[in-house]
Amino acid sequence: MKDNDERGGQMKLSNENLQNLPAHVIKPLYDRSTLEAGIVHIGLGNFHRAHQAWYLHRLMQDGLAHDWAIIGAGVRATDAVMRDRLLAQDCLTTLVALDPASETVEVSGPMIDFLPVEDRNGPLIFAMSDPKIRIVALTVTEGGYYRDANGALDTAHPDIQHDAANPDQPRTAFGAMVAAYRNRRNAGVGPFTGQCCDNLQHNGDVLRATVIGLARLSDPELADWIATHATFPNAMVDCIVPATGPSELAYVRELGIEDAAPVTHENYRQWVIEDSFCAGRPPWEKVGATITDDVHLYEAMKIRMLNAGHQVLANAGELLDLPTIASCMADADVAAFFHKVEATEIAPQVAPVPEMIPAAYLELISARFANPKIHDTTRRVAFDGSSRHPGFILPILRDALSAGGDFSGLALTEALWAKMCAGTRENGTEILANDPNWGNLNATALAAKDDPQLWLDQKAIYGSLGQDEAFAEMFAHWLGRLWVDGCRPTLRTYVA
Repeated sequence: MKDNDERGGQMKLSNENLQNLPAHVIKPLYDRSTLEAGIVHIGLGNFHRAHQAWYLHRLMQDGLAHDWAIIGAGVRATDAVMRDRLLAQDCLTTLVALDPASETVEVSGPMIDFLPVEDRNGPLIFAMSDPKIRIVALTVTEGGYYRDANGALDTAHPDIQHDAANPDQPRTAFGAMVAAYRNRRNAGVGPFTGQCCDNLQHNGDVLRATVIGLARLSDPELADWIATHATFPNAMVDCIVPATGPSELAYVRELGIEDAAPVTHENYRQWVIEDSFCAGRPPWEKVGATITDDVHLYEAMKIRMLNAGHQVLANAGELLDLPTIASCMADADVAAFFHKVEATEIAPQVAPVPEMIPAAYLELISARFANPKIHDTTRRVAFDGSSRHPGFILPILRDALSAGGDFSGLALTEALWAKMCAGTRENGTEILANDPNWGNLNATALAAKDDPQLWLDQKAIYGSLGQDEAFAEMFAHWLGRLWVDGCRPTLRTYVA
């Protein structure tokens, strides 16, 4: 029987209703009841479902990779909310690709289950210990890898200390992976591949260092076994995927679908992957992924120009109360600031990749950022600056300083972030907490109005960079201008 929503005639998303969805909706061509799990994915946010899961869905549409289905997982209490939503609709997701010239609606179905979310991660460890699971993938955000200011494992973090002392009852995803590796080794089963899908340079190396470093704290022999037998391929991922809010939910209902967790995204994807999988992998290259040994070149261009570019836009946008990235690009002052920083300070620190030079990539991302149909909120992009600035902006700053290149706009970007963290927009409205460390950032930003060096003395963020005299002087100059003149006049001063 068709399951229609009485409020507006929408079709509830489910296996039973797939063939009853509106004709314009692209539906799975494969029999989902025959899919077998091969991947556990931790962190079932919008990005994963619009990106990695979509590549697998496309393979399945072509009759391939039916033994690589995804089991979803989470390690935070809030992940249980997404679990309930997805299980209620048979783990299906509506994907809406928004392009200025077209729109595509597709239901994706490579995910077949979502594990219970429990404090000690027992169901997750059990699932990853199964020999049928050959890849464990993660999207846990850039700041989720327990790294200190120098990029090493933060062994002083309470979560890491807990997992080192309680390896059979871990709190973190990485502790759960270590426990599963132990089970597989003890059972004479080979390891799974650990696949990081977050926006981090050398993301596979980061995941490897976190997992092996944590294992070494409780079981050095296991750490050696993981280091010898498991693989952690580097990869670059790219697709702009806004958060889902009331407007996105309403939009999908207007399309005739009742989906509790739909995803809107741009009509662009890129996935560049190092071919280092100890237990095999799906043939992603058949649906557009790039398999290469030069991942670092691709990821450097993307992270430095796109992800860093997002931070260049977002902090200014928050101060000027511009609600979306597209509205930032439509603002003449913010757009001019963005283009100058990208062209004169970031692009010189980026090497070309096959078929793409930095100038052409800047044109590409500028068009993507300006897409008015993508309601990617400035607030979302500005979230967790204490992880994103060290990950995206500061490496470029260090290289520019070392090479004797221009860095004034990058210093202004840091000053804009500090001013934003003071918590008040130019129009007097409040900027609500938008960082896991907001309390400290807010207090430091307010104190830095009179003493800018206090902001740079946050060693967990800036490390030794905060003591660089040239950078500190330029940062203090711009922060002072922001407090005295305001955001828009300061941007114009820089551009001029």
